[in-house]
Amino acid sequence: MTWSRRRILAAGGALAGVSAAGLLAGTARSRETAAPKRIALLNLHTDERLDIEYSRDGVHVPAALSAIEVLLRDFRTGERHPIDPSLMDYLVQVANSAGVDPVFSVISGYRSPETNARLHERSAGVARHSLHIEGRAIDVRMSGINSADLAAHALELKRGGVGYYRASDFVHLDTGAFRTWRG
Repeated sequence: MTWSRRRILAAGGALAGVSAAGLLAGTARSRETAAPKRIALLNLHTDERLDIEYSRDGVHVPAALSAIEVLLRDFRTGERHPIDPSLMDYLVQVANSAGVDPVFSVISGYRSPETNARLHERSAGVARHSLHIEGRAIDVRMSGINSADLAAHALELKRGGVGYYRASDFVHLDTGAFRTWRG
């Protein structure tokens, strides 16, 4: 068989099509096998509760992220801001590391710039450019695990910021660079 230019192009196109189909099938299979991710949150200031599957088939669920945004709004102003989905992933990963269900009591989620500025004026423990303003930080505690242990599990992951506030009994977690502190 002789290979004309037309045959080479046709063979190349067929090979590219088969390769693309294989890649797409692999992506679809990996999404199908990704376990759903669920989280439960209790806002201690509003007493609102949420127990929701926020990731399905490896994809974050927009309606769930919207519900999380409502629960984590600035309770002082009512202002909402998108919450970084990887923050929820981080919380679930910390809970898994601790061997407990991802059920968190929330002290602080999103903070408006105005709220953050007021809190910063009153306390050295509040950063002027806090990641709370970007929807990338949360202050939490959990029933059944003390905050020191929760912080230790987060530290083992070496992912994002981890602040342990012993006197106030909570852990700050964020999706910034890995760093640690005590408040």
